[in-house]
Amino acid sequence: MIALFRVLAVAIFAVVMFVFGCGYCLLSPRNPKHVFTFGRLFGKMSRVFGIKLELRIPEDAYQRGQHIYIANHQNNWDLFTVSSAVTPKVVTVGKKSLAWMPLFGQLYWLTGNILIDRANRSKAKGTIDQVVDQMNQSDVSVWMFPEGTRSRGRGLLPFKTGAFHAAIGAQLPIIPIVCSSTGGVKLNRWNNGHVIVEMLPPVAVEGYGKENVRELANQCREQMEAKLEALDSEVEMLNQQEGVKA
Repeated sequence: MIALFRVLAVAIFAVVMFVFGCGYCLLSPRNPKHVFTFGRLFGKMSRVFGIKLELRIPEDAYQRGQHIYIANHQNNWDLFTVSSAVTPKVVTVGKKSLAWMPLFGQLYWLTGNILIDRANRSKAKGTIDQVVDQMNQSDVSVWMFPEGTRSRGRGLLPFKTGAFHAAIGAQLPIIPIVCSSTGGVKLNRWNNGHVIVEMLPPVAVEGYGKENVRELANQCREQMEAKLEALDSEVEMLNQQEGVKA
């Protein structure tokens, strides 16, 4: 019964977001400010799924200049958890097929996010170069998922290098964002316990070139993996204190 209620709530939310969201975005199509607006709205939906979402970001997070943001990518719950960490003037980079996802895909494109063809390496590389050019000519930051796909309970997957090529090319710091594991969230469970999303300190890219992009990717991955383990331990303790089953 709980699952049915949540499915209906998501369906209503999706229709409302599509109808009113697309109408709102058409007033200023592909404006980067929309990503922040809708990221916050999607984040609020975490309460419907019985998730106690805790967002940990620095006080100056909304006043920072351009950065490359990277985050772990777990499953569909990311829409309602890690999306809350999006800051103003940030657009995400996603796979081209997202544009064909009913309702969400069209809104994703209209809000100004960037779509790349991951199946075609030459096109993907060209898109990364275009991302760097756009960042150099604007004040927009970019958010990417370096794992390239959902981990689905397999831990932090190996990182692809696109985000790090972009950071080096644009000479912009990288800000890792880590969301505690959400593989245990159940649609039919009333209380799904705590989920913590934390923004880590910036990682400077000075001194890195294309020849050591993998070194930079590994450095960021190690930091994020350590933080993920720490957050998961903290969440487990909080849930145990409140009697929430794993």
